[in-house]
Amino acid sequence: MGSLPAPKIKRVAIVGAGPGGVATAKYLLAEDYFDTIDIFEQQSSFGGVWNYSENSAGFIDIPQTNPNQPLDKPLWRSGRVDDVVKNGLQHATFTSPMYEQLETNIPHTLMAFTDDTSLQDHQLFPTRETVIRYLENYAEDVKYLVKFQTQVLDVRRISEEGRNVWQVHFRNLQTEKISEKTYDAVAIASGHYTVPTLPDIKGIKEWNLANKGVISHSKFYRRPDNFENKKVIIIGNSASGIDICSQIATVSKYPVLISERSESPLSFAADYRKSVPQIIEFLPPSHGDRAVRFADGRVEADIDAILFCTGYYYSFPFLPSLNPKIISTGDRVKNLYKQLFCIDEPTLAFIGLPSKIIPFRTVEGQGAVVARVWSKRLELPSTNEMREDETNVIAERGSGKSFHVLPYPKDLEYHNLMVDWAKSATDGERGKVPLQWSKRETWLRERFPAIKKAFAGKGEERHKVKTVEELGFDYDAWLREQDAETNIMSW
Repeated sequence: MGSLPAPKIKRVAIVGAGPGGVATAKYLLAEDYFDTIDIFEQQSSFGGVWNYSENSAGFIDIPQTNPNQPLDKPLWRSGRVDDVVKNGLQHATFTSPMYEQLETNIPHTLMAFTDDTSLQDHQLFPTRETVIRYLENYAEDVKYLVKFQTQVLDVRRISEEGRNVWQVHFRNLQTEKISEKTYDAVAIASGHYTVPTLPDIKGIKEWNLANKGVISHSKFYRRPDNFENKKVIIIGNSASGIDICSQIATVSKYPVLISERSESPLSFAADYRKSVPQIIEFLPPSHGDRAVRFADGRVEADIDAILFCTGYYYSFPFLPSLNPKIISTGDRVKNLYKQLFCIDEPTLAFIGLPSKIIPFRTVEGQGAVVARVWSKRLELPSTNEMREDETNVIAERGSGKSFHVLPYPKDLEYHNLMVDWAKSATDGERGKVPLQWSKRETWLRERFPAIKKAFAGKGEERHKVKTVEELGFDYDAWLREQDAETNIMSW
C-alpha cells in the first residue's frame, strides 16, 4: 500500500467552536506538537448549532434548491456574554434550528463526551438549555484559542516560501475589520444546519406568492404559539418533525397532518396527528383556498400553515476556490476519504459530516484521527487508494444524501473504526485516546428509539426520569435473561 508523504503541519485553523471544533482542538492540543491552534467562531459563545436565537429572522427562497448560498448575516443582541462582550455592546447571534422547547433525541448516557459524564445529572433526554451549558463547560479549557464573533470569509490555497498553505480571511463582526492569516492545515467544523432544503414541488412557487407566510421551514420555528387554531401540515417525520408536530398540536386544529414518505423509527401512536402521503402538487385557487394534493390523490384545502422539516444542504460558502469542487447538489460533500479528509487536499478535514449518528462521540473519534495524521503519527493511503475508497462507498450507499447517512449499526462501526485507526498510530496510547462503544452502550444504541418513545409517553413526568432503567430498559437484567436462555438451550 502506498502512502502520502506527510507535510509539515505546525499551524492549524479550526472553523467553528461547536462540539466538533472543540473536540478536535482538545485532541490537537493533546499531541503537544502544534505551534498554533486557532478556532474561529462567528457567534459570541460556544455551542455551535446548540446556540438558541430568539429572533429567527431569515429569508429563504421557496423553493430552495441551491446549496450555494452566501454567508449568514449576524443578528445583533444587547447584553454581555461572559468575557467576550463587555461594556453593554451588542453581540452577534445567528439563526439556528434550535427551538424553545427542544429536547434531545439521544439519551444522555450515549450523548455525552467520553471525558465528561456530567450530562447524566439531568433528565434522560436533556433540554437544549442543559446541552448548551454542558458544551460551554466542556469547552472552557480551550477558550483561550477562540476568536469569537469572527466570521471566516474565505479559505484558499496559496504558495508560501515554496510550499502550499491555507490562507484564511476573516472578519471581526464587532469592528468589521477584515484580516488574513496562513495555516498549514484547516479543520472545518462549521456544521451542516445552515442552508435549509425546501424542495421544488409542482405549483409551490406560485402558491407561495399567492399565500405569503403560509410556507416555512423548521429552521425558523421557535414555539407553537404562532400556530394557534390553525390547520397545519408538517412535511417530514424526522426527529424534529415529530417533536415539532407534538408541540404545535397543543394549540392548533386537530389533527396535525404529517406528510411522510415512510414510517419513522421515532414515531409513536398519537391522536393529535394524522399521517398523509407526500404532497405532489400545490393547487391553484380553482381547487379551493390554499389547497394541496397528496400522492394518493386526496386534496386538502384551507391550509393555514405548512412547515417543511426537510433538512439542510451541505454548504461551505468560504471555500469557493477549492478545486475540484466539493459541493454540487448539496446532498453530500464530494472528494472525501472516510467522511473526513479532502482527498486532493488532505490538510483540509471536515468534522461531523455524517448523519444519523451519535455526534459528540463521533467527532471525538474524528478529532483523534485528524490530530494524529497531522502530527505525523499516522499516514494516509495514496490519493488513488483514497479515491477508490470513496468509489466503494458510493457503490454501497449511492452518491446522494445516503453517502453520509450512517444508521445503526453503521454509526458505531464508523466510530470504532476511527478509534482503531487512532490507536494504530506510533505510540498509540500517547495523547488523548478516544473510547470505543462498550457492549452496554451498543445495547442502548440499538434500543434508543424505543427508549425515546417510552420517555415521551411519560408526558410531563418525563422531566423526572434520569435513567433508562426507570423506563424498563435494564442491560444487566437483559444479560441475566440471555444467560438463562443459553443455559436452558444447553440442557
